[in-house]
Amino acid sequence: MNHSRRKFFQYAGAAAAGALILPNWACKSDGAGTAGAEVAADSTAAAAPTPVAGSIPQYGIQLWSVRDDMAKDAKGTLKALATAGYKQIESFEGDKGIYWGMKNTEFKAYMDELGMTLISAHCDTKKDFEKKAAEAAAIGVSYLITPWLGPQKKMDDWKKIAQDFNKNGEIAKKAGIRYAYHNHAYSFETLEGQVPHDYVLANTDAGLVDFEMDIYWVVTAGKDPAEYLTKYPNRFRLCHVKDRSKTLPAKEENASVDLGTGSIDFAKILKVAKDSGMQYFIVEQERWDNSTPIKSAEVDAAYMSKLVFA
Repeated sequence: MNHSRRKFFQYAGAAAAGALILPNWACKSDGAGTAGAEVAADSTAAAAPTPVAGSIPQYGIQLWSVRDDMAKDAKGTLKALATAGYKQIESFEGDKGIYWGMKNTEFKAYMDELGMTLISAHCDTKKDFEKKAAEAAAIGVSYLITPWLGPQKKMDDWKKIAQDFNKNGEIAKKAGIRYAYHNHAYSFETLEGQVPHDYVLANTDAGLVDFEMDIYWVVTAGKDPAEYLTKYPNRFRLCHVKDRSKTLPAKEENASVDLGTGSIDFAKILKVAKDSGMQYFIVEQERWDNSTPIKSAEVDAAYMSKLVFA
């Protein structure tokens, strides 16, 4: 999620754009392309090669990636995503709500028809959270997630945020679901000698609060996703799989590209994620140079289906 989604939530602040150089650990080595490139079969071949099975059997997509298509035709867009191979959906609370103008039960019924599952949703957790948690639990949604808070002015603000996260976790647990926080780069920027994300991880109840790691934003902040995953096992239960351009400047926030064409070494990072308790791998893309959101979603699904952990 980038800054343009913030209009859906009543949070103050603006993301700071840092002129950062992506570290070597975040990048694929030169010449490392996506596995499983299709090769035309020789007319004399006795049999086609056996397809390579990917390491992630089920993967999802954040509907923010296809937000304009969803606004025009929610059911048609969801059907296209199912056809592309997605089995899991993460929604967000926009003008039409989490369930896109449908009742929660109607949305669930359509997901069942498509063979997909609504696993999570980004929403305004400061408004009617008890009601949203109950509606989500009623249809088997696993997570409601705070998607954006914005940079804070002082660490005392983050201390209050950690307390609020625990309260949200209690509400979610009572309803029978889980609560999580989705990061951007700002929570990894040092404030008063501390890294806010580290503080929140250390000062929230692991029994109540989980985290959704947006790998793109961790890399953009100049941090090592694998290091965080290893240091805090079983705290990051969901992740956004979003690639970053090899050519756009590091200070450019809106630099996502089709999976496999960017700089982030997902084969390595997602292996560490899985070993550290990651449960949900969710595609997200926010920029579509020379493409469309649906076409890129199809490319991303193909990448995820063939991705083999390093």
